[in-house]
Amino acid sequence: MRKALRWLLAFTVLIGMVSTAHAATAAQPEAADIKDRLLSIPGVSLIQEKPYPGYRYFVLNFTQPVDHRDPAKGTFQQRITVLHKDVSRPTVFYTGGYSVSTNPGRREPTQIVDGNQVSMEYRFFTPSRPEPADWSKLDIWQAASDQHRIFTALKAIYPKNWISTGGSKGGMTATYYERFYPRDMDGVVAYVAPNDVVNDEDSAYDRFFAKVGTKECRDRLNAVQREALVRREPLEKRYTEYAATEGLTFDTIGGLDRAYEAVVLDYVWGFWQYSLLSDCDSIPADAKSATDDEIWTSIDTISGFSAYADQGLAAYTPYYYQAGTQLGAPTIRFPHIERRYIRYGYQPPRNFVPRDIPMRFQQFAMGDVDAWVRHHARHMLFVYGQNDPWGAEPFRLGPGSKDSYVFTAPGMNHGANVAGLVADEKALATARILEWAGVAPAAVKADAAQAKPLARFDAKLDVRDVEREPALRP
Repeated sequence: MRKALRWLLAFTVLIGMVSTAHAATAAQPEAADIKDRLLSIPGVSLIQEKPYPGYRYFVLNFTQPVDHRDPAKGTFQQRITVLHKDVSRPTVFYTGGYSVSTNPGRREPTQIVDGNQVSMEYRFFTPSRPEPADWSKLDIWQAASDQHRIFTALKAIYPKNWISTGGSKGGMTATYYERFYPRDMDGVVAYVAPNDVVNDEDSAYDRFFAKVGTKECRDRLNAVQREALVRREPLEKRYTEYAATEGLTFDTIGGLDRAYEAVVLDYVWGFWQYSLLSDCDSIPADAKSATDDEIWTSIDTISGFSAYADQGLAAYTPYYYQAGTQLGAPTIRFPHIERRYIRYGYQPPRNFVPRDIPMRFQQFAMGDVDAWVRHHARHMLFVYGQNDPWGAEPFRLGPGSKDSYVFTAPGMNHGANVAGLVADEKALATARILEWAGVAPAAVKADAAQAKPLARFDAKLDVRDVEREPALRP
């Protein structure tokens, strides 16, 4: 009888505990809306929310210190975007290294892991520029610190694994971020990231242009480039008329003649950066017999005659400043063009930045990053395109790197991606990304060949084309 009473009492207590727990759970307020959670972060403000099926998409301002070493020196508003799927999914941190798009878009790693995506506008690209602008605060450590503060603020909302990524200058940015804050990310996917370790040694580019594609294609491109300089006088007359019509000026570079040569010398580089070998059919087959209009059109289509006007340079001043202070810039030779036709050669970044902005090159900035990758890289994937000039000086792994990879997509240009790799490398890269993100299915853990993106391809949301910038900007 006593056992029966003790059992009844215990059962009553248990029922009471369950009922109390249920009541407590029911009394809890519903989880805060993701917009409210984001806007509750100090320094975050809403610019715009745009709808997209299956996601919430926000364009935000994030208050950043101008100088992370001395926050008292003031702040500026940096644009970021958040493509929100679910706080239980991993998050991809993307930057292109330039301005940020304010339209919903999903980068390749985001599709692979079926996750959220945070995108950052690089400091000093308008409107994310301090006023007045202290250009000495535009460097790779300050930019990495921007990312670190954003990650730190959002990690409480998105607690699962994070992967950083970017293409070209964005791939460089993701690498520098990992170098300075190696504990933030669970993995890095850097696409077509140049690595100019020694700024004055650029022979790798000359070797690249001597063998890229086919001889027939190289000969066509070289002939058109040479012919544009041979016909400099009539084509510069057309350029003068074009500039007057478009309202273009050339104060920064130092005149229309300098701008003309810079555009022409970008031509071969620009073709291989953005085109495929199959596009050679669009290049005039016989440059000497081509009309002025055919030469002009081919150069303008690939290089863009507005690129070195003040109006074309202004948007990229932050890039050229960094190229001339830390990143480095390529210089190549033109053995197919007689010296009498080339007046300036490949001009340095200093010529593309207004003279009232001081610049001084830091010789060892890139060497430091390169050495760190070789000795400390962990969970890093570098993807290059076989026919992309920027891949002539790639990142390489060393004896200290772990679970890291460098792959090259055959026949691809500056838009190379994991999807363009050969089958076994594609599977391995996809499997590692899934593993780093903490979402690799059991089948993938057992066999990398089973790896594939977790989210279906979305023609509007997934960006697959190369992010086209004027030639000779990564």
